[in-house]
Amino acid sequence: MTYKTFTLDIADNKVAHLRFNRPDAYNSMNMDFWQEFPQAIRELDQESQCRVLVISGEGKHFCSGMDLAVFSSGAIKRPKEAARRNEHLRQVVQQLQSIISSVEQVRFPVLAAIHGGCIGGALDLACACDCRYMSADAFVSVEEAKLGLAADIGTLQRLPKLIGEGLARELAYTARRMPAAEAMQARLVNQVFDDAESLLEGVMEIAEQMAKHSPMAIYGCKENLNYSRDHSVEESLRYQATWQAGMFQPEGDMMQAFMAKGQKVDAEYKELQPSASKFNAKK
Repeated sequence: MTYKTFTLDIADNKVAHLRFNRPDAYNSMNMDFWQEFPQAIRELDQESQCRVLVISGEGKHFCSGMDLAVFSSGAIKRPKEAARRNEHLRQVVQQLQSIISSVEQVRFPVLAAIHGGCIGGALDLACACDCRYMSADAFVSVEEAKLGLAADIGTLQRLPKLIGEGLARELAYTARRMPAAEAMQARLVNQVFDDAESLLEGVMEIAEQMAKHSPMAIYGCKENLNYSRDHSVEESLRYQATWQAGMFQPEGDMMQAFMAKGQKVDAEYKELQPSASKFNAKK
């Protein structure tokens, strides 16, 4: 399928690459993006089309965040009655939050390869990804305070858990840029590469390593890591035990792994069962 705001390719190694392709607009998130992105993510997951997704951008910047034209596009209605007007805005914000959260909810890892600027809504998206990587010239910024509002679709909720509350508050209050070296020191990103080219090459290599493993095992890791982030250790251990009781089947992927190791070849795992059904069919 062809998209207006990004390209999406899936390699034979089951690594998908979504690349923002509006460099003249610094890959800003316009209305087309907000409609296309969740559709693409949903289809990748529902059809079990990939095992890992890498998100990157063309041009000077990864993504400059929300296209301000969205606010004048008619997407946000302005009923005269205050309660209904405000309730509608709340629904819109929750819908945008849900789009960002979709990368957390899919059954495969999502990796952000950040070069240039990662600003505002782009940082919301990056924080929801499983792993982040940057080029040496890259920076992130919680830009919203400069525009007279608080970030509202994920950064204020996820960033403190990634870099600590104090630093997250500083970034939100000052709206300053955090360069790649500081992001690495703060553990926001896993690795910093020399330039955009080596960044994408390195992230693709990491994604390929992930894609070689059992998609059920990787999904189990992601599901339990996400659960543990938001729950106590005791609750998370109980959840893990329940997961293992249902999903751990020694005669399946574990047997494949042992056989492959003995034969010194890569294991061949079945894809996850597609989640598409009549209950979540495309409209």
